[in-house]
Amino acid sequence: MATLEKRGDYWRAKVRRKGLPVQSRSFDTKAHAVQWAREVESEIDRGIFVDRTEAEKNTLRDVLTRYKKEVTPLKRGASAEASRLGAMLRRPIVEIKISALSSMHIAKYRDARLGEVTGDSVNKELNLISHALNIARREWGIHIAENPVGLVDRPANGKSRDRRLVGDEHKRLLAACKDARNPFLLPIVKLAIETAMREGEIVSVEWKNVDLKKRTAFLEKTKNGESRTVPLSSAAVAIIKKLPRSISGMLFPGVTAEAVKTAFKRACERAKIVGLRFHDLRHEATSRLFEKDLNPIEVASITGHKTLQMLKRYTHLRAEDLARKLG
Repeated sequence: MATLEKRGDYWRAKVRRKGLPVQSRSFDTKAHAVQWAREVESEIDRGIFVDRTEAEKNTLRDVLTRYKKEVTPLKRGASAEASRLGAMLRRPIVEIKISALSSMHIAKYRDARLGEVTGDSVNKELNLISHALNIARREWGIHIAENPVGLVDRPANGKSRDRRLVGDEHKRLLAACKDARNPFLLPIVKLAIETAMREGEIVSVEWKNVDLKKRTAFLEKTKNGESRTVPLSSAAVAIIKKLPRSISGMLFPGVTAEAVKTAFKRACERAKIVGLRFHDLRHEATSRLFEKDLNPIEVASITGHKTLQMLKRYTHLRAEDLARKLG
């Protein structure tokens, strides 16, 4: 039989059955406590009972924190994801118990975040919540009848970015990077424009994987999960030759992708450049490769894009350059 206890402003229901863990939950009203207890007892009688102890005990904060500690470090973009999760853990939704988390909570979270960031960012956050809940259900013994993230409509992703350096922005950007506290920011930005490498790829390059004679840099880990060898222009080789050697074996010792993003943002502010992100340099570099008359296959071998559609997302050729080709 279920027992009910009045605790302050709450009613706590407990269901005890031999051979099963005690099930308990608190409610605002006695009626809700009685209803829940009857549902649990009915499930036990019908042989479809599922232990909800962990779901009652853990909040979304507990699940996301464990995910950040155990799952995120295994990913290639661990640093960026950890930063995103850190920000998410400051949101009110994380205080909700897993047993009470519903699609309504997810929808409210989605709408609140859409007032602050783009649909792309919201979808990345919802993907994290969804994956964390699936891991909790499959591997951590936390009962979740149905993933609530899958029940809400997703916001549309924003238009693909086509931001490039315009006017004297290139000159102003390099000047601002030269004044940065991090002495590695300038060569990192220059390499990004010369090679189309992502910030995470650049800071992970090791000296042992750079061949200045063959003018190549081997990337062991990339975003798409495959390694690739990046050809180095004469300008890129000159940039690398000026770098000091480190006992760590890294081209840029102690520098993380997140640190690069932060330093780059500050450099743009000093240069009074609006709306430019570090990843836009990959777009700039890819477009420049096309402007050098490389064909799509050649460009893809440098950038690591797997399909022409993916390549087009980062490529924005200047109309005046195309007009010159037309004669």
